[in-house]
This record gives sequence, structure tokens and C-alpha cells, in this order.
Amino acid sequence: MRVRKSGVRFTARVVITPRHDSKGKAIGFLLISKDISDEIRLTEELRATQYYARSLIEASLDPLVTISPEGKITDVNEGSIKVTGVLREKLIGTDFSNYFTEPDKAREGYQQVFAKGFVTDYPLTIRHKNGSLTDVLYNASVYKDARGNVLGVFAAARDVTAQNQASQYARSLIEASLDPLVTISPEGKITDVNEGSIKVTGVPREKLIGTDFSNYFTEPDKAREGYRQVFAKGFVTDYPLTIRHKNESLTDVLYNASVYKGARGNVLGVFAAARDVTAQKKAEMEVAEQRRKEMERLADMERFQKLTVGRELKMIELKKEIEELKKLVPHGKASP
Repeated sequence: MRVRKSGVRFTARVVITPRHDSKGKAIGFLLISKDISDEIRLTEELRATQYYARSLIEASLDPLVTISPEGKITDVNEGSIKVTGVLREKLIGTDFSNYFTEPDKAREGYQQVFAKGFVTDYPLTIRHKNGSLTDVLYNASVYKDARGNVLGVFAAARDVTAQNQASQYARSLIEASLDPLVTISPEGKITDVNEGSIKVTGVPREKLIGTDFSNYFTEPDKAREGYRQVFAKGFVTDYPLTIRHKNESLTDVLYNASVYKGARGNVLGVFAAARDVTAQKKAEMEVAEQRRKEMERLADMERFQKLTVGRELKMIELKKEIEELKKLVPHGKASP
């Protein structure tokens, strides 16, 4: 600690160098001092910032990790230790990609960060040392020094295991249905289908997804109007359409559909289920045709009956006229 002429004390770095005469005899000392008060303050602020950053990192339940340009782990939080089952000192210095079911994909992920500056929702599966797996989505970005030099990657993983399990459960339910099921975006594009939709159209899933829902019906405008009604009203019930298979065969269906929403209540799209009513419609047509034939037969019988009754009435009238004529003619005499 030194004191200025003004009496203000300050922290200094002092360098003392001995002075010698031409014969090498010590004749004194050279004292050079430098005020390092700002340097000490900046160091303390940096330490405080680092402590604050470490507190934030450790407060996160999500696995957080920093990665060097060579792909080595340089720091981790407690979340990373728990999800891998490996201690911090064992993790640091090892390859980031070593802790995933797909190491090449993990390596490609952090290389993308160095190339683009960030990645969002990058899917990976972490393998715990006991063999258990955790599905995660990584969001990562580069971090730099004061001069803008890239020092490494900071990556945060969100555990989506439960979410994926729920999605798989929903997918199982969808695929268990024999009815064609489809999800449609607000733009009318197909976003997902089940096996039933593939069979009824004859088009593979990858060819269906991204195409217009209305393309697969005999009346595209009516199909388009149907899903627009769902977005407008929230649902439709028993909406009749006819699906055209790629081999030109037709399937009559009734669609029941409703909107589905995100966690915040915003509409994401339409979920639609089609019930095949081809056989029912065919049966109805057959019944209608049979009824038509029965009605025609009944009409023919009525016409025949009218004709028969008319002839009988005429015969009765004719007999009456003959009887009347007989009364007018004298018995045993021929008429002139």
C-alpha cells in the first residue's frame, strides 16, 4: 500500500532493483511502483461474475456443459453429473460425444455450433453409466473472449424422455386404429398420417406428408371446405368425402375432426379421423334399388288391376245392355 502526495492510499505493485557503481559496489536501489487498484477491482469483479455464473449454472436442473473447439468437456454442472453418473473430475477433459448413444451425431452437433454459432432443439440420447437412457434436446451457442475470439461452446440439454414416451404412446394409439387418421396444418398441409391413411390412398407416408390434404379426394374443394370449417368452428362431424386411391379405386368416408392446441392454447392444426362407409353406402344403394324395383312392381300391379277391373266393369255394363234389349224385343220374334 502506498500514499499519494494528496494523502490518498492506493495499492501498488512495487519493483525494487539494486543499483551498483562501475566497480559493482551497491550504491542504492531503484524503486518503480504501479497503481494496480483498477486491476484488483476488475479481478474482483471478474471473480464475482464467475461466482454468479457458476451459481446460475448449478441452479439449473438441466444438464449444462462447456466444450472446447477440440470437442473436450471443459466444465459441467450437477445436472450433467446426474444424467451421466460420472463425476465432474472424470467428465472434464473427455470427449463430449462419448456420453451419447450416437457419438457421431453428438460430434456433428457441436461442430454445427462452431460453424453456425448455435443449434436449437438438437435431439440426442444420453447414456448413463448404468445403461439407462435419457432423451434430450440440446440448445447451444459459442462463447467468446473480450476480443471476440471463440473459446468454446455452451450447451444446455432439456430432458424430453417423458414427452417422447407420451408421443410414442399417442403414436401407438394412432397406429392401432384401422380408420385413416391424419393431422393437418393451418395451411391445409398433411403433417402426419397413420397406416390406415397410407392404405386408403396407396401413397407412402413420406410422400403424403407436406402435400395438400384436399389432393386425395374426388371433390378437392369440398375437402378443403371441410378442414376450413374445423378451424372456424373447432370441429366437424360426419363430413362426407370420397378418397381416391392412386389406382383410382374409391372409398366413401365420413370425417370427424377437431382442432388440437399447444400448451398455451394456440391452435396448431386439425386432427381428422375417417370412417369407411363404402360398404354401408353400397348396402344403402342396394336397398334403395330394391325399393325402387318393388315400387315399380307395385305400380305395374296397380295398372294391371285397374285394367282388369275396367274390363270387368265394361262386361257388366254390356250384359246389362243386352238384358235391356231383350226386354224390348217380343218373345220368339226376330227383330226387323
